[in-house]
Amino acid sequence: MEENLRDHIQNLMPLTDDEFSFVLSHFSFEKYKKNDFLIQVEDNVKYCYFVVSGLLKLVYDDTNGKQHIVSFAMEDWWESDFSAYFTETKAKMSLQCIEDTMVFSLSFKNYQKLLSQLPKMERFFLQKSNAGYISSQNRILSFLTSNAQQRYKQLLKQYPQLFQRVPKTLLASYLGVSRETLSRLSS
Repeated sequence: MEENLRDHIQNLMPLTDDEFSFVLSHFSFEKYKKNDFLIQVEDNVKYCYFVVSGLLKLVYDDTNGKQHIVSFAMEDWWESDFSAYFTETKAKMSLQCIEDTMVFSLSFKNYQKLLSQLPKMERFFLQKSNAGYISSQNRILSFLTSNAQQRYKQLLKQYPQLFQRVPKTLLASYLGVSRETLSRLSS
């Protein structure tokens, strides 16, 4: 499991064995079952998660009780309610397992220690954050400028594995369409 994390980091930032041992000492390894929650609304968000195996969904429930899928996170992805994590406040979103999942969790305190004590990790997390910002902006732009068919095709092109692993109701929510519309788009 440690090799998954090391390979992921080293794709952007080479680490010596000692540096990786130091990095690893700041993480905890955890296993969750399908449908388990890593974060629930109103929880104090203490961790961000690196997915070793499995699949997560980040969900926002609006005041009408409608569930909105904000994102999915599969192997080699990071996920949390990042707004709550970085501001050390209560969650506005929940993070739940779609499959049995194994993660490395990083507390905010340990995140700060890594940044201050190992500049390579500061650069690593800066690059990951920038990629996340770009991805979020692209998703917002797709909702503003693309129709459902275009969003469906883009998701299929970008993440075809999601279509094998995620129930259609969740994909429909992520795309902002009804289950029936998703069925029409996929036929």
